[in-house]
Amino acid sequence: MEAIFKKLSALSATTILLILSAIFVVLFIQAKPAIEKYGFHFLVDPRWGVTVVNELKNNMNSNADVTHTNEKVNNFNEGDDIAIDDEDALAAIGGVNQNTDVVYGGLIPIVGTILSTLIAMAFAVPIAMGIAIFLAEIAPPFISKPVGIAIELLAAIPSIIYGMWGLFYFGPFISSIFGGGSVSLLVAGLVLGIMIIPFMASLTRDSMNTTPSVLKESAYAIGATKFEVIKDVIFPYAKQGIIGSMILALGRALGETMAVAFVIGGVFKFPDKITDPTVSIPVVLANNFAESSGMSYSALFYLALILFVVSFIVITFAKFYFLRDKK
Repeated sequence: MEAIFKKLSALSATTILLILSAIFVVLFIQAKPAIEKYGFHFLVDPRWGVTVVNELKNNMNSNADVTHTNEKVNNFNEGDDIAIDDEDALAAIGGVNQNTDVVYGGLIPIVGTILSTLIAMAFAVPIAMGIAIFLAEIAPPFISKPVGIAIELLAAIPSIIYGMWGLFYFGPFISSIFGGGSVSLLVAGLVLGIMIIPFMASLTRDSMNTTPSVLKESAYAIGATKFEVIKDVIFPYAKQGIIGSMILALGRALGETMAVAFVIGGVFKFPDKITDPTVSIPVVLANNFAESSGMSYSALFYLALILFVVSFIVITFAKFYFLRDKK
């Protein structure tokens, strides 16, 4: 029985590794055409679905009147990439052999994902820590228990509910204070922050409750205040659980889709300020996957692969850096 128990435990751990590996392999295989075509330039290219002209062979009609676009036409060199929407210049060229292409780049959704996550964490961390401290060390039991249950219920609310609430009520409220529209990077970040507060607060409270009473009583016995006990006794003891809650919340914020899709705007442009709309990787995947094919399909898998790798790197770094044993 002991041997079977050990083998089942090892099988469970191996299954997780196999699932992670399978996800990575599938994402990489599907993204391979986009990786081969765009390479790492995909990470810094802000264009998404932009049609360009790769090659222009000047077979201009000598009878065509192109005086008003001479400057643009003369600037076209063979092999240059130009935007297809440069209508004046293209109209001036007669009988042109146009080799068009559609370019995909991931810079804007990558930046949108990072910025919205940073806003969410900056908003959620201090509030979640305050809630956990109040419930674990300050509030009497008749308050801490029902409030704790309410926080756990908040964590169970579907993300689409947060998105609808953010779009119709929270977004207009934020725009009336900070300006901008009811859908923006700021609204998306704050909605994300509200969504991850229950996870962080609940796990942090549970970690603080594991502090042995003898440690707290000893600190009080030598004259420590409530603040000093929390800062110098409880937080150091519960450090791993607190940081672990932040890491889990960070992972949730990086991959959240539906709530963000409602309130971020879904616009492929860099936000000049945080009250402007933009887009994130999960939103691009959700909005474009059903109608994609060919290279756009592969580009979406490339974005998904980037999100997977970024999430894995960030969480792994946080685990090893913040939770490493200090001897």
